Amino acid sequence: MKKGIFSLLFIVFIDLIFLLIFNFKDINADNKLSLTRGKIYVVPIHGKIDRKLVIFLKRSIEKIENQKGNVVVFDIDTFGGRVDSALEITTLIGSLDQSTTIAYVNAGAASRGVSWSAGALISFSCNKIYMAPGTSIGAAAPVTITQSGMEAASEKVVSAVRAQIAALAEKNGYPPDVAKAMVDKDIELKEVLIDGKPFLISSDRIEEVKRKAEEEGKRIEIGRTVLKAGKLLTLTANQMEKYGISSGTPKSIEDLAEQLGFKRNSIVYINQSSADRIVGFIASPAVIALLIAIGLVSLYIEITTPGFGIPGTIAIIAFATIFIANTLLGTVNSIELLLFLIGVILLILEIFVIPGFGIAGISGIILIVVSLVFSMQRFVIPSFGWQRDIIIRNFLTVGVGVISSFVIFGILSFIIPKSKIFSKLALTMEQKKEIGYTVQPDEFANRYLGKRGIAVTNLRPAGKVKIDGEVIDVESDGEFVEKESEVEVIEISSNKIVVRKC
Repeated sequence: MKKGIFSLLFIVFIDLIFLLIFNFKDINADNKLSLTRGKIYVVPIHGKIDRKLVIFLKRSIEKIENQKGNVVVFDIDTFGGRVDSALEITTLIGSLDQSTTIAYVNAGAASRGVSWSAGALISFSCNKIYMAPGTSIGAAAPVTITQSGMEAASEKVVSAVRAQIAALAEKNGYPPDVAKAMVDKDIELKEVLIDGKPFLISSDRIEEVKRKAEEEGKRIEIGRTVLKAGKLLTLTANQMEKYGISSGTPKSIEDLAEQLGFKRNSIVYINQSSADRIVGFIASPAVIALLIAIGLVSLYIEITTPGFGIPGTIAIIAFATIFIANTLLGTVNSIELLLFLIGVILLILEIFVIPGFGIAGISGIILIVVSLVFSMQRFVIPSFGWQRDIIIRNFLTVGVGVISSFVIFGILSFIIPKSKIFSKLALTMEQKKEIGYTVQPDEFANRYLGKRGIAVTNLRPAGKVKIDGEVIDVESDGEFVEKESEVEVIEISSNKIVVRKC
């Protein structure tokens, strides 16, 4: 095995251990805040709910989660996005148990004034909801992206999301029926007046609510049907306040701060830093696939060439970048790093120790692919439909990277030998017999051609053979030949002796 392999393995191992120990929590040092009690922190949740947003929110919340007596306002303006990212965000918001969390649906000049789909899920994870006039919230049914476009998710997926949004609503004191009606179109809602105060109740719970109200001596009236079965619930800011779901309709963040008893100079806006945007860009599927392709090509070049050099360094940087970005998302554990390292070791053993290409090489490739897929998700075995969609998406991302690496191999093998740079590094002149060059006399061919000998080394395909008591360098005809095997010389071309196993 070549000397540089040990250097490569050592550097990869140290790099992976560094990831585990330090977890790269200080990579965003340029975005540190001077936190003070009695502040209102505004964190934007704008645009598509995806992995990039999770990175930003995770790092922002880490700065606030241990502060007591503060209010964290999540400025929401989104049409929705990935279910898994939305669930991660709800978990992050739930970790702020030392602060009051508020979802505010904004209606600024640059906003769309909506908190739909995954945005509704995030809103119900906050302690309170405020909405600017003219905004809306709802339509949170999960969908699946197929070749023909977006389609409604299966009942199993809808059931899981419905249960989760209902649990969040119950935790924070919102009516679960309203939350579930935003996800499940089979729910019908009626307006019910209890002592003159309006509520939204699902039709199948009307009798239960009536019985409970009568037991408590309250006056109850069943009103109109607000939502018929077959439609998803979406409520305006006025409707949310009317039914007691939201806590008010301030026109701006500044008005909200005043309603909460804060002075305007107490507002601290947390915005994405350059580091957040860079990490978010790296964590995107297209960039991950590109880094995988670059890493695999560089790794192959490194372990098939002498020493340790630039290709190995590039491979380490590419794969380390993938794991760093996913570590910041909280999806990398020791198992992913261990699987990746074992996969690399198996590939090296396959190339330099084990003859042919078999179980070790295939297993190495599989382990590397699996480790990269697992590094992009929190689960191992999918339990829900949306998790199956995620694992399929991650396998596609890694698959694109692997296939791209083979394409790059083909392009490089075609371009490099013809390039001017390569021609300066490689000897292109051929020493042909027709123009006077000779390597061996004709008697040499007659001396060994047809002779038999014993392989004194493994032929992969080059090695050494002993013929008539003389050890000579030979090549097999492409087949792997074990040591001590009997071989026959079948061809002599210039200084190349070709043998075949008898």
